Amino acid sequence: MTPTLVGRHDALAGVTLALQSGRSLVLIEGEPGIGKSRLLHEALEAVGDHSVLIASCPPLREPFPLGPVAQGVWRLRPVLSGLGLSPLAGALRPLFPEWAGELPPALEALEEPKETRHRLLRAMTELVEQLGVATLVVEDAHWADAATLEWLLTLCASGDLRMSIVLTYRPHDVPSGSLLRRLTSRRPVGMTLARVELQPLDVRQTGELARSMLGADVLSEQFALLLHQRTDGIPLAIEEMVRSMRERGDIVHRDGAWIRRALDELYVSPTLRDSVLERVDRLPAQARRVLEAAAVLSEPADVELLQAVAGVQGEAARRGIARSLAAGLLRDVGGGRLAFRHVLDAEAVADAIPASERWQLHRRAAENLQNLDPRPVTRLMRHLREANDLSGWSACSEQAADLAWESGDDHTAVSLLLKVLTEVEHPVEAQVRLARKIGRFTAAGGASFGTMATTVTSALRSVLAQAGLPAGDRGEIRLLLGRLLLQLGQFDVVYQEVEAAVPDLAARPTLAAKAMLSLAVPRGPWPASTHLAWLERANELTSQVATRAESLDLSVDRALILLMFGEEAGWQAAREVLRGDARSVAERRQIARALINFGHMAISWGQYEQAEHFLADAVEKIHATGYQRLLGLARSTQARLDWYIGAWSGLADKAAAVADSATSLHEARIEASGVLALLDLVEGRRGAAIRRLRDLLDETGRRGMVDAMVVPAAALGRSGLLDGAVDEPLDITAELVATIARKGLWLWATDVLPVRVEVLAAAGADAEVDTLLEQFAVWLSDRTAPAPAAALATCRAIVAEARHHSDAAELFAGAAAAWAALPRPYDELLALERRGRCLIATDRQDEALQLLSDIERRLRELSAKRDADRVARVLREHGTEVVRTWRRGPQGYGDELSPRELEVAGLAARGMTNRQIADALYISHRTVGQHLSRAMRKLDVSSRTALAVAASRAGLLAEPE
Repeated sequence: MTPTLVGRHDALAGVTLALQSGRSLVLIEGEPGIGKSRLLHEALEAVGDHSVLIASCPPLREPFPLGPVAQGVWRLRPVLSGLGLSPLAGALRPLFPEWAGELPPALEALEEPKETRHRLLRAMTELVEQLGVATLVVEDAHWADAATLEWLLTLCASGDLRMSIVLTYRPHDVPSGSLLRRLTSRRPVGMTLARVELQPLDVRQTGELARSMLGADVLSEQFALLLHQRTDGIPLAIEEMVRSMRERGDIVHRDGAWIRRALDELYVSPTLRDSVLERVDRLPAQARRVLEAAAVLSEPADVELLQAVAGVQGEAARRGIARSLAAGLLRDVGGGRLAFRHVLDAEAVADAIPASERWQLHRRAAENLQNLDPRPVTRLMRHLREANDLSGWSACSEQAADLAWESGDDHTAVSLLLKVLTEVEHPVEAQVRLARKIGRFTAAGGASFGTMATTVTSALRSVLAQAGLPAGDRGEIRLLLGRLLLQLGQFDVVYQEVEAAVPDLAARPTLAAKAMLSLAVPRGPWPASTHLAWLERANELTSQVATRAESLDLSVDRALILLMFGEEAGWQAAREVLRGDARSVAERRQIARALINFGHMAISWGQYEQAEHFLADAVEKIHATGYQRLLGLARSTQARLDWYIGAWSGLADKAAAVADSATSLHEARIEASGVLALLDLVEGRRGAAIRRLRDLLDETGRRGMVDAMVVPAAALGRSGLLDGAVDEPLDITAELVATIARKGLWLWATDVLPVRVEVLAAAGADAEVDTLLEQFAVWLSDRTAPAPAAALATCRAIVAEARHHSDAAELFAGAAAAWAALPRPYDELLALERRGRCLIATDRQDEALQLLSDIERRLRELSAKRDADRVARVLREHGTEVVRTWRRGPQGYGDELSPRELEVAGLAARGMTNRQIADALYISHRTVGQHLSRAMRKLDVSSRTALAVAASRAGLLAEPE
């Protein structure tokens, strides 16, 4: 783990040149751990074989005059014989008692101390010259004794010195009145001056240093950034942290790469700790108290707060702050605030404070921060906890959780409340209050809480087990637990919890109705009759609801459930909700939620213009009421609508913003991820799309989210069919379509049923196909649902094509018209493509090719690259030339592989032949050969095997699909 010298190229070159030139004074300054010694030793090694005297100055309270130089001389020449020293060298006897038998006799004592010192310095100069020293190095010159510094001043002022002098020192540690200031501020006589001020490494250099220590080819930017934040770019701190992380197993080498397990916890190595504490110990008491206060505060603080926490006032405080700044331990961060220069310095000082004193400092910090407006809740929490004020910490943590919830940070809110509930003993009423919040916050986020949801369920069950819990509170907590379990897909215990809650909620009709409505949502294995029975029971309680806000909340849920079941009455219920007069902020927020849900349903029904209006109004009300937590859901729903209507320009960025945001609700991230997967699929990034779709199908299936399963199941099934597969699309769509049929949720059949029908038709399951289409048609017969109607028309056309009916082409034309009326241009073009294929099959080739040429152009304009390539291949097979047009102008990649060359190289690396690659990408085998030739030329290889190896080493190949 020997590190490379990083970020010091210019400095090394300058020092090396000065030493090679000779007769130079080289000043290397910088804070502790910055790499002064390392730079010097690299320069000395680069200069080569010459005599170097190294005098290292230790931090002694009363250093011996010329002691470092004498030690350096003795290490360089343990035996004195053969130097031919003059009698003046007798003055050196006090410095070198071990050479008493070889040095000239002692000189006569002089009356003036100055004369004695001057004679000693002249003798030392003669000794160094006779030793043939080419470079004199004084390390840590800030600790040098006065005699050594006076001797150096004499050497630099002589004008005839034949050697170079190198000083390394810390500017902040130079004592007041030190001769070192005079030495570094004057240009030496007859010598070249070279000054190097070493600065911390930046993020890139930090990563490069860590990479060199680990022997890694690549280190993630995130790791480098975190490492830089923890070490402030100080090389010694980086080296110590990387070593300690490796020794403690925080980073491990696996599958040829270094994987970070943790870097959140600060670790100060003994070397760094002792270095910092040694500097602190040399400061006066008032400065140490200021530093301890700054370390405990751990964030920039103004002078008034520092003084109050340190317990130092007036002139003593002013001097303490001044000395801390002069020592380079504190720095001015602007705005009248001070903070530690390095976070590791602060950690070292804080760790060294005795526990009892540290508690007192945290107590003072909390007392002073309490008075600020607004109160810094997060900082207060830390100080109260460290001061062992658990009551104050609990109250502050609960306040912080409320703020986190309001800002949309569900995870932080729940995490804080769990700590308060489980780590401190509370009376029953406080436990109920905390459990109520935890359950409400977690149920809203659902499965996005991952393993934390298990902790939440345990905590809620623990409160339920408390003796003397009032019935209403017990019922409410059971309801919250049941809603969470429903979100997590644990249907086997949901009934148990909710049914147990209903009797306890007899005196709380609003919560009882809410419980029933949560079970009326058509998820899980239950039949439609069960869900609708819960809906009816909830309706019976509406007259008992006390407030307008509660009534509105239940009305929104009722309308949404009716719409999910495809009931036209749901639209009447929705209109009644929106006609109401929302007076309070809470009611207007309910309207915002309703508008998003109604927009979602309008998309499923195929009422896209209405969906646009709903979503626009929702966003407006979200901003007006500050209900930002719903914004991601509105945007994910809009992204889904944009996908259907073909508004794909910039759609990937919009969807990614929702999918990647920690503040988005889990349902929003699922929906946005589905849109991203669909875009990847049509733009030719099949591997990434398939992986994302499978993950989505697995997650939504576990949670029983039938509506959310549709997108990944339909996309995976359609992709499999295009690849000529039957078994996988058959398996993927089976359970989902069976659930839709069993529950009567035909509204959700729009995307997936055409795929299911096609794969069943290919498998010869005609009876099942006919049954499905009959059920779908009956459901549609008394409903106005344009999207499902277009899907039914497509299914009928697919069946006609599979059974070789002569009207298949016209049925696809009708289906395309139905999709166009919505509008859904992508589905329209896919239906028209199938019409073109049917026309070819019925010898209407000219009409078909004209149609397919127009489809290919429109698909490419839509950015449906993979589909356009497929249609283009059909056209070429039938003798029609296809002209490629790039939407973004000429594609110039220089010596880099183009996206298509990367794609071809990746498939070749997996062992596919040119013909197989051509079939997969819908291009000719000749075009495949051209792409491979260009890729080989750019990577300077001559075979397919070498191409695979070179591309893999360069990190150009995607993971196998």
